[in-house]
Formats: sequence, structure tokens, C-alpha cells
Amino acid sequence: MNVLLLTGIWPPDVGGPATHGPDVARFLMERGHAVRALTMGDGEPTDRPCPVDVVPRSLPFPVRYGLVATRGARAARSADVVYATSTYAAAAVAVAAARVPLVAKLVSDPAYERAVRYGVFEGTLEDFQTAPGVQVEALRRARTVSLGRARTIVVPSAYLAGIAAEWGLDRDRLLVLPNPAPPVEGLTPKSLPTGTFVFAGRLTAQKGLPWALEAVARVPDASLVLVGDGPERESLERLAAELEIDGRVRFLGARPREETVRLLAGAYAALLPSAWENLPHAAVESLAVGTPVLATAVGGVPEVVRDGENGQLVGAGDVDGLARAMRRLLDDHELRDRLAAAAVPSVASLSRDAVYGRLEELLLEAAA
Repeated sequence: MNVLLLTGIWPPDVGGPATHGPDVARFLMERGHAVRALTMGDGEPTDRPCPVDVVPRSLPFPVRYGLVATRGARAARSADVVYATSTYAAAAVAVAAARVPLVAKLVSDPAYERAVRYGVFEGTLEDFQTAPGVQVEALRRARTVSLGRARTIVVPSAYLAGIAAEWGLDRDRLLVLPNPAPPVEGLTPKSLPTGTFVFAGRLTAQKGLPWALEAVARVPDASLVLVGDGPERESLERLAAELEIDGRVRFLGARPREETVRLLAGAYAALLPSAWENLPHAAVESLAVGTPVLATAVGGVPEVVRDGENGQLVGAGDVDGLARAMRRLLDDHELRDRLAAAAVPSVASLSRDAVYGRLEELLLEAAA
């Protein structure tokens, strides 16, 4: 099988989709399939398990997106199936031109993310689904038309699948397939001071990191390591200085996935204070290395992080609750150890072979 992978981000970019692209490419190539990738980037890819074609992100958006569609159509002519993890409109154009099937991985509501980014909507993902407005409706319609080209739409969480089921898509094409746990055999945890919480991901407004910094300010013996980069980094560094906790907060920037997983393995607990989520890779990665997760109960997070079993859940924006949960973990070592002991078994069914093996089956079915 010849697979064209279309994605909006790729290492050195930070985020779950950036991790997913090279990982799934390696798996498919290990299984004997041919893979090439088309992405957007600010420079050269730092991870090339397969040929990677990069459209410069410095180009104006209409030009950049048009190039993704035209290059995608050209590359798709020699593919048996296109697998898109974003850029759904460009993928729809490419498969229509090349007359090949499309499998899409839905990692968020692209219409919602664009509406927030363009400043035409403020509110929750749930509210967005029925919000009035010509621009909002146009974004929703474009999203649904693009995804309608897909033979199968893979969704990591039942939460997002439930929302997508109301978009007018063929519900039989929606399939919940969680993000896989990383291989951890032989992994050496990074040595971190006791009481260190670790966040891994893009530094964006979605991740609710100001809440995390405010919570750390209320727990004097807690420290925080942030792994990743993004548009909110400068404002977060300023906030840490204003709260006088910059000595207990470290911004490490983007790190390779193996190092990120080692940092999560060395953490006292992983911290995911998001305002909204699908099903973050960092939650699965943390549990896979035996680290309990302190997270907000948003989106698909409660599907993997179960309060009092392998982690703790608090409400989004509840800084007091976040600080109390941190304090409780630091004071009650038996609780922390019990949550940690349950972490690895809780994601045992999400092995890389199991999840990507199912994805391989879906790609083969579409290609046939």
C-alpha cells in the first residue's frame, strides 16, 4: 500500500499531531508500506522516517494552503490512499483531483479553532456548534463538506465523536480510535526534584497554563517544568515573573519526543490544565510511563484519566481546586503511589501495535 500523509505540523513543531505523523509513518513502513508526507513548516523537518515535502509557513495563508492542495493532488496520484490529520479542505481537493480515497483523523473541530483564531467567536466548543452568525456558519459548512469526502473518520475520543456525529456526516464512517501509548521499554526517567509537575504540549491559550502558574504560586513546595513552545510562551514567562515563581518554573522549549517522555516519567505528576481538549497525547504518554495525571475534566480527558484511580480531575479554570489537588498529591505520598501504580495498567490496551494495527486495517480497507 502506498500512503500519502497530509498534516499541518511536523517536528520540530510541537504537539500531538506533530508526534503522530512520524510515528505512524514509521509503523506503516515497518509493515512494508510506502509512505510520503506533505506538511507545512517554518524550516526543515527534524524527523524524516519517510520523504517529507514541506510547504513554507511563511507564505500567505491562501498561497500556502493552495500549495498544499495542488502538491497533495500531484502526490496523491501515485498513492492508494490519503491519510489526513489536518488540512482537511486541502485533502478533500487533493483526493477529488486524484480520485483516491481519504481517511481523516479528526483531532479537533477545525471550524471552531479557526473561528477562535480569527476572532469571530468566543465561547466553548459545545456552544460553537449552534452559535449564530454568517461567518460561523460558513466555517462549519466548509468543515463538514471537507470531511464528507472521507471514507473513514478516525476520532481519538468518544467525546469528539459525539460532537462530530451532529455535523451531518455519515455516522457509520466515524470510528473512535484513541491515541496510542508510546513504547517505553528501556526508558530511563529524567531525574527531577521531588514535587516537580511536568506539562508537555504547545503553549497556547487552549492549554490553560495561566491557571497552572497561579496554582503553583499557591503551593510553595511545588515546581513546574513546561516542555514545548508556542505563541503564549512570552506572556507565560512574564506571568511567572509577576507571580514571583520564575525560580520554581522552567520553560524548556521544544524537546524530542523521547526526551519529553523521559521528563514525564521523572515527574511527580503530569499537569494538564486545559480549557478544552480532545484526547491529549501527553495524558496517555504520562500514564504509560507510570506517572499520575492531574488534569481538568474537559473533552475526552476523563476517558483516560479517571479521578482517584490513575489521576485527579478538577474543573477547568478552578485555580483553587488545582492548587488543592497539587497540595494533596504532595502531602499524601500513599495516594500518589496508588495512582502511579494504576497508571500503566489503565492504558495497557492502547499499545502502539494495537492502535496503529487497527489504523492500518482502515487504510487498507479504504485503499481496496
